[in-house]
Amino acid sequence: MTKAEIITEISSKTGIEKVDVQETVEAFFKVVKGSMVAGENVYVRGFGSFVVKKRAKKTARNISKNTAIIIPEHFVPSFKPAKTFVEKVKTGNKPGKATK
Repeated sequence: MTKAEIITEISSKTGIEKVDVQETVEAFFKVVKGSMVAGENVYVRGFGSFVVKKRAKKTARNISKNTAIIIPEHFVPSFKPAKTFVEKVKTGNKPGKATK
């Protein structure tokens, strides 16, 4: 499902204009991104957590030149689904069949 399809579905279920739904969805993503860039985690009860994970410094190999390179410590965004969300997906329909 794409962002456009999500916006269309929310609009049809709530009766809110697509433009307003799009602005709201875009604002949500902007807040999540901004919080994570600032190093803050975002928790949505019953859905999951958008967390910033720290990756340690490590040594890797450049196989084309057969040399060692150092990958510095860095941070990556991650999503951890809530237990209730995971259970619903496990007991839900097969892939390709959306539930309404």
